[in-house]
Amino acid sequence: MAKKPVTRVEIDGDIATIIFDRPEKRNAMNDALVAELDTFFSAPPDDVNAVILTGAGGHFCSGLDLAEHEHREPIEGVYHSRNWHRVSELIEYGGLPVISAMTGAVIGGGLEIAASTHVRIAEPSVVFQLPEGRRGIFVGGGATVRVGRLIGPDRMREMMLTGRKYGAEDGVRLGLTHYAVAEGEALPLARILARQIADNAPFSNYLMIQSITRIGDMARGDGLFTESLAAAMSQTTDGAKEGLRAFLEKRPPKFR
Repeated sequence: MAKKPVTRVEIDGDIATIIFDRPEKRNAMNDALVAELDTFFSAPPDDVNAVILTGAGGHFCSGLDLAEHEHREPIEGVYHSRNWHRVSELIEYGGLPVISAMTGAVIGGGLEIAASTHVRIAEPSVVFQLPEGRRGIFVGGGATVRVGRLIGPDRMREMMLTGRKYGAEDGVRLGLTHYAVAEGEALPLARILARQIADNAPFSNYLMIQSITRIGDMARGDGLFTESLAAAMSQTTDGAKEGLRAFLEKRPPKFR
């Protein structure tokens, strides 16, 4: 008997919404969820230009499903963690803009997934937490790199040591989310922003997704040189020509 999928994909025009669909588990992460994200982001539909991630049942993702947690030998554990890293890289660098519409638990692995997306929106119910220190384990889905860069390694260490929780407004202040909105407004805003981003010039979106965080990891001079290359490449595209024409003609640009 085939196992029930743990995500649902809904496509409206050129915008895909991926819904984590384990509401009875607060959308806790398991291998099946990682595999289904892998399947989508490894070969997204050709006509999709933006993606929204959200969770069913009032929660985004409550982290690792400890009920399904398996004991792994160290080498197997490394491979398991590296597979999470690979899928997170597909989300962050696959080329599609990805927006997280977050409610409820954004905990552990859920926060790691959210941190790999490009725009994050939080409702008042959101709880950001890295509770691994209270579970006797360590993050393995990329938090030390992504969350550590968002809020700083010192604050992330304190989160893990104490299990401290942050809400939506705290998340804006710290960089865990870009927007704090009222109840019921995360998904509608995500759809508005997805439409806006999908209407950008495709190669301009690609450059922003691929280059900005990488430049942040570079030495100053290397980053500035890479910026020059990206700027020069973008200025020769049809998108740049259309953007300039639209500006001069005082009309919205039409990139697609």
